[in-house]
Amino acid sequence: MAEPATSLEPLTPNEDKPARHVSLAGMAGWAIVLAAFVVLWQFGGKPLEWAFDYPRGWQIPARRWIGDGMSWLVNDATFGLFTFTGLTRFIADVIEAPYRLVLSLLATGALSGVGSSAVQVLPPLSWIAVIAIVTLMGYRAGGRQLALLAGGCFFLLAAFGQWQSAMTTLASILVAVPIGVGGGLLLGIAAWRWPAFELALKPLLDLMQTMPVFAYLVPILFLFGFGPTAAIVATLVYAMPPMTRITILSLNGVPSEIRDLGNMVGCTRRQMTWRVMVPSAKDGLMVGVNQVIMLALNMVIIASMIGAGGLGFDVLSALRRLDIGAGLESGLAIVALAIALDRLSQAFAHRQPHHVTGRDTPIARHPYVSAALAFVLVTALVGLVLPFVQTFPDAYRLSTGTFFSRVVEWININFFDTLEAVKNALLLNVLIPFKRFLVGLPWLGVVTLLGFAGWRLGGLKLAALVSALAFLIAATGQWEKAMITVYLCGISVVMAALIGMPIGILSAERRRLWRWVQVVIDTLQTLPSFVYLMPVVMLFRVGDFTAMIAVVAYAIAPAIRYTALGVRRVDPRVVEAGRAMGCTPWQLLTKIKLKLALPEIMLGINQTVMLAISMLVITALVGTRDLGQEVYIALAKADTGRGLVAGLAVAFIAIITDRLISAGAARTRARLGLA
Repeated sequence: MAEPATSLEPLTPNEDKPARHVSLAGMAGWAIVLAAFVVLWQFGGKPLEWAFDYPRGWQIPARRWIGDGMSWLVNDATFGLFTFTGLTRFIADVIEAPYRLVLSLLATGALSGVGSSAVQVLPPLSWIAVIAIVTLMGYRAGGRQLALLAGGCFFLLAAFGQWQSAMTTLASILVAVPIGVGGGLLLGIAAWRWPAFELALKPLLDLMQTMPVFAYLVPILFLFGFGPTAAIVATLVYAMPPMTRITILSLNGVPSEIRDLGNMVGCTRRQMTWRVMVPSAKDGLMVGVNQVIMLALNMVIIASMIGAGGLGFDVLSALRRLDIGAGLESGLAIVALAIALDRLSQAFAHRQPHHVTGRDTPIARHPYVSAALAFVLVTALVGLVLPFVQTFPDAYRLSTGTFFSRVVEWININFFDTLEAVKNALLLNVLIPFKRFLVGLPWLGVVTLLGFAGWRLGGLKLAALVSALAFLIAATGQWEKAMITVYLCGISVVMAALIGMPIGILSAERRRLWRWVQVVIDTLQTLPSFVYLMPVVMLFRVGDFTAMIAVVAYAIAPAIRYTALGVRRVDPRVVEAGRAMGCTPWQLLTKIKLKLALPEIMLGINQTVMLAISMLVITALVGTRDLGQEVYIALAKADTGRGLVAGLAVAFIAIITDRLISAGAARTRARLGLA
């Protein structure tokens, strides 16, 4: 029996014919579809006017349906003895009770009375006590280095005058994260147990992760009112899906030997879940906890629009005043809080359990808790005599706000003409022509092209999905604004790739450079999205160019990270084989490394697109005319139907892009033998 040919052996002529035939058939199919598209685009004109501008009489009245549905929920819907509004108010009360408790401990103290007439009965935890607790947590989880990092981040919050706002934000996080983790864990377990439930849940998770947050702020306001509770609910909708997905993935990844062992010892279904599967999947689940914390922090500014307050409200107020100094300080305070919570959650995820004997005293069994309680008690008593122990002294506060404001002012004074020239050149020669090109395309041709691309990359199922979603965008009257969104997103992603990919290639094999690059992109990813708007608005005013610069700065990190990851993952033996064959460094890079790294690079582009789409909704504040502005107008007018229809259109664009790029990456992996 002949040995099968390996991937390194040359194909015989007979083996090469089917692949070549498939390739030629694919090229012929693309040629036919593109030719038909060009004919429709150039000569469709008046005979097929409906293929360019979807007829108003054919539109699906989704906006009216959603508005009527929301009115019915708010006014008429009942479930047994409870109205739907009463049920949401009950949920709001359940969330508000722990939030008020945590807020009183961290920020306001125990109050007697309501509103402006409230009197403080007991002060909140002192800034020294909170920093001591965080430092002890860091030392317990990761040693001295983590203790210094966590304590230092919280000290900076006090030193820069951000303490009160930071503690308000932290109170929201401490309530939202446990609920988000618990809810995501339960949904993930249910989806793992029942495949039919997982099948129904996946589209909902896709919508929750891709729909702009602004789009569902309006219904949340209707159902939960204005205030911190509504902000926590919005945070949960945004932050829960990753926990659910990671739970499903982690439970499916538990080795079969562990499951067999649980069955052998006679575990019931409940015992198998909670005593075998969940503990075995702990490492993956803690990654989900970390993701919930980070996404909750990403929500603080948007949540401030519906009453959350805290650091998000400070950033938003600074943006409205175009006060770049104050905005950057509040934004960096969010970064400091994110770094501390991120490192602490990661350290606790990898911490080994500490075993104690029953003979130890309570203090010996819980030394860190005892030390924290001692700090709280001592600082509370001393703070009654020495006010600086309770509250950081104003005289020692630091500020960089004036410095940053003067830097931007100096750039405007000295480089205004240069910046305007660059802006106008790109607008007139790149952005506006590309925008006109996309807006002028026939929706019917674009839907057909997307369907054919889906069929070539992933089969009939993917073709049906992407063509149906694209058709729904046109059928709900959002096509023109969707094309403007695609234009802004496309230009921004190309710019991010052109800047980020070379940086990723250069830093991939240079460890010292990669350390610095990693610090920069980690900071970029933790900065709140609104912070990017302030400097670009002050330098370039409002408009599409300003939106593009902000989107590029926000979305460039994945392009750098995944490119470097892909290049580093290339098998060194393949590179050595290329050197042995006499390849130049340029040939090694272009013919071997980048080709083998292409799947990771494509996934990085996919993540860049997702971040760009999420940022585009924020850039509606600087004058864009895309779906993001439609969502923002709907929020301002409390128009649920308008906001959700535009938000769904954004989500459809994100899902189409994600599915096509993921299918392309999988196809590339298979072609390169990396699957």
